[in-house]
Amino acid sequence: MTRSELVTALAQRFPQLQTNDTGLSVNVILERMAEALTHGDRIEKRGFGSFKINFRLPRTGRNPKTGQCVQVPAKAVPHFKPGKELRDRVG
Repeated sequence: MTRSELVTALAQRFPQLQTNDTGLSVNVILERMAEALTHGDRIEKRGFGSFKINFRLPRTGRNPKTGQCVQVPAKAVPHFKPGKELRDRVG
């Protein structure tokens, strides 16, 4: 589902809201989620899942084309763990 599909679905579900309002709401929610992850906070929606930041240590990798060793720096990556309810519904 894309952002515009989510906005359309919300606008249809709540006809008292205008599409611009739902679009703004979706943007604010996603912005706040990104901000929270940027600050190292964990985001949890019971039944749906949680987002957190995983830290990857620096390591030595290989360039697949040349086989040459390259240093891969440490980095932080977002990670999503689905909740039990979501796992049950999907699988």
